[in-house]
Amino acid sequence: MTTNLRIATFNLENLDDRPGDRPTLTERIQVMRPQLERLRADVLCLQEVHGQETVGQPRDVLALRTLLQGTRYETYQLMHTRTGNDEAYDRRNLVVVSRFPIATRQQLRHDLVPRPQYRPVTAIPPDTTPNDISWERPIFYVTLDLASAGTLHLINLHLKSKLPSNIEGQKLDRFTWRTASGWAEGSFLASMRRVGQALEVRVLIDQIFDADPEARIAVCGDFNATADSVPVLAITGPVEENGNPALGPRVMVPCENTIPEPSRYSLIHHGKGEMLDHVIASRFLLAHYRGAEVHNEVLPDESGAFRTDTKFPESDHAPVVAEFVLP
Repeated sequence: MTTNLRIATFNLENLDDRPGDRPTLTERIQVMRPQLERLRADVLCLQEVHGQETVGQPRDVLALRTLLQGTRYETYQLMHTRTGNDEAYDRRNLVVVSRFPIATRQQLRHDLVPRPQYRPVTAIPPDTTPNDISWERPIFYVTLDLASAGTLHLINLHLKSKLPSNIEGQKLDRFTWRTASGWAEGSFLASMRRVGQALEVRVLIDQIFDADPEARIAVCGDFNATADSVPVLAITGPVEENGNPALGPRVMVPCENTIPEPSRYSLIHHGKGEMLDHVIASRFLLAHYRGAEVHNEVLPDESGAFRTDTKFPESDHAPVVAEFVLP
């Protein structure tokens, strides 16, 4: 008896259902529901899922529930990140949709890595007080009960984008910086947030391995970083970087490594494909790996002029799926 396990990650690009939104949720569903069906996933890790409010009810991911209606995922268990008021965040929730029972859930945001302090050097007026630098979103960690196949540790994340963080007084408007040094400092802060959260993910992974050296772990999501960049390397922990062969069993492996390089991209920016979305597996999960796919055949390049979401109601990210067969 074996257990088939298809794990998918998909940034839905600001999935919402608010009055006046264009494209409408109905228009988005027409192109996105077939994408989800094609994945044939047992587990979905979703990013950029906005919350909607109903009078008298806690905020919920209602747009996503509508998208999943009539699909195989409608009956799956669904869990999302929650605020201190025990409701969905207004914007950019992380969601896990699973055919298997979700045994435990946990959100981590500076639980394992404290907020760094930083004093801006280009702020106008000058800022002499160190400020706390916090991650934009939590890490969403769940365990899945795979019955006779054991436990899957699943981490869903959305790291900080490459867009520079704000520096007081350095923006002339939303897209224009006052000085090059202001832009550079904003980019530095964005990198600090992206790598810092990657560090928190790696600390979590090592804690899981401390409890179970042969843990089956999958880290999925929008990393806003390619496999050879510092945030991903921080999470994967290759021996080539840390120099310690004793850490070899704890190496995490990007599943897209088996996809031919010309097809290995999940976002297109100014005509160039970049692999920013990953399913990364521990060696003990990789032992049962059968293959990966990136569904990027009709992926739009929204970075050009006049290429608005109205013209491209689908996401600007391609879904990624990895398949395993567990004994």
